[in-house]
Amino acid sequence: MKKIVCFFFSAAFCSSASTAYAHAVVGDRIFPATMAIDDPGVSDEMNTQVNRFKQAGNGGAPASWQTDTSAEYDKAITENFGVSAGGAWLDNSGVSGFDNFSASAKYVFLKNTEHELMLSTGLDWDIQNTGAKRIGAENFSTLTPALFFGKGMGDLPDSADLLKPFALTGTLGYAVPTQNFSTDPNTGDKNRNPQAVEWGFTVQYSIPYLQQHVKDMEIPKPFSTVIPIVECAFETPTGGDQSGHTTGTINPGVIFMGDQMQLGLEAQIPLNHESGSGIGYMAQMHFYLDDIFPKTIGRPLW
Repeated sequence: MKKIVCFFFSAAFCSSASTAYAHAVVGDRIFPATMAIDDPGVSDEMNTQVNRFKQAGNGGAPASWQTDTSAEYDKAITENFGVSAGGAWLDNSGVSGFDNFSASAKYVFLKNTEHELMLSTGLDWDIQNTGAKRIGAENFSTLTPALFFGKGMGDLPDSADLLKPFALTGTLGYAVPTQNFSTDPNTGDKNRNPQAVEWGFTVQYSIPYLQQHVKDMEIPKPFSTVIPIVECAFETPTGGDQSGHTTGTINPGVIFMGDQMQLGLEAQIPLNHESGSGIGYMAQMHFYLDDIFPKTIGRPLW
């Protein structure tokens, strides 16, 4: 863990810049790419991430550490419409393999510059039989339509100027499996695949926004590029034995923003016993392809 923290601080010094050019921009507000929930923006980007978390044991089984190493590529088709594809390699107590791959689409239907408001809608497709059965990849697909929002506080009065760097983002989705029941390969029992409300939000305070649009506090790098953030990601099943029982994590951390990439590090704190055991972490390296390759692959197709 110490090596990860040292690496992130070193990379933050190298990648920091006086002005950050991220992808989800409305007015003066930049919404960073977050780790636990998706942001409301559309852009050309690539995300790599490592999650390590102690999963709660099911059916009396002991809790076990799981490491997820994931990558995602996002492509803007137009300025406000984009698609993405991603996958994750899971390792749980020595049992490893790919989880089901996913594909998604997102459309930004509202940008209000004055109020730093962005709204979008999207659809995620978790693709059946594209992962390894030994790590529990499902033999059915799950479709999740969702809404996303981002709201900056830059429209507050000048008397509250130190609150202007605050911003909120969030998502609300409904996950629907394409198969109502699954059969346990060991017992032959049929288990219901519940639908679920997937929801979450972030609270963030942008030091770059404070420096550039409120008051230059002469904060040195890399701290002038930091966005302290708390992410909350939850799931509430609407069918089966766990109906109405919310699980999830609360994730405090920081994001370092540069002109071509960002780095993030967050703790993962389980909401309750069913959500996990102990505190895990998430580490992110996110590349702004629209800034790295603005004239080629970083441009919208249309």
